Amino acid sequence: MRKKGLSLITALSILSAFLWLAGLAWVIQDQFFSAGGQRMDTLKQDSGKTASDSADGTGRNLRIAALGDSLTRGTGDPDGKGYIGYLKEELAKKTKKEIELSNSAIKGQTSKELLDQISQQQIKRQIKNADVILLTIGGNDLFRGGQALQQLNSQSINKAEEAYLNNLKELYKEIRSLNKTGTIYHVGLYNPFSDMEDSKKTSSIVRKWNFDSANAAAAYPNIIYVPTFDLFELNVNDYLFSDHFHPNKEGYQLIGERTASLIHFSEEEKK
Repeated sequence: MRKKGLSLITALSILSAFLWLAGLAWVIQDQFFSAGGQRMDTLKQDSGKTASDSADGTGRNLRIAALGDSLTRGTGDPDGKGYIGYLKEELAKKTKKEIELSNSAIKGQTSKELLDQISQQQIKRQIKNADVILLTIGGNDLFRGGQALQQLNSQSINKAEEAYLNNLKELYKEIRSLNKTGTIYHVGLYNPFSDMEDSKKTSSIVRKWNFDSANAAAAYPNIIYVPTFDLFELNVNDYLFSDHFHPNKEGYQLIGERTASLIHFSEEEKK
């Protein structure tokens, strides 16, 4: 009886030990696979990250900051797009990225007023975050709402250009200090008065301002001066609004398409 009792106790002890070991093994296995599963989930998440999640921001949405005067505002376009709207449509054909656009242009703005505007924190933020910076400025410095036509003497024009170029260089410097990598596209001047009296003189003045502005842009990295003079010169009335100063829909389309043609994407950026 004693031997049977001992055998029963021994059997129960072995069974209990076996069950304990089995339970321990199950716990260890469960913890291991749970940890492994978590690691696998992390790997899946990491491998599934889009470029927009990466530290350098590669692959994020295309951010455009538009600055300047009534041309960037789109004055004269009955659809309200301006060249910015047509440019955006053209860029959408080149990239699948969502295009984020901030337009801070002000009708009638001069280079000095724009220089004051970009000191604002909100504008600074837009510039800092931009991949592309669009700019129109200088038309109001030169034409002054048409008043320049009454003072086409060289002294007056040269004085106005000197002040403008000084402001322009400060603009370039400030924008580049805020954003060292984004490309700046400075859309140049056209002559809205090329079919009027003194057209040769006004065209000559506009050409000079464009030439000097392009030279100023060349002194800074990633600034492209976009010519528009030739788009309007031969058939100016076909592309002007009824105020005979701002572009109409067709004029803005020309500017938007030309500017967009200069914005290129790498194969990675197209995705």
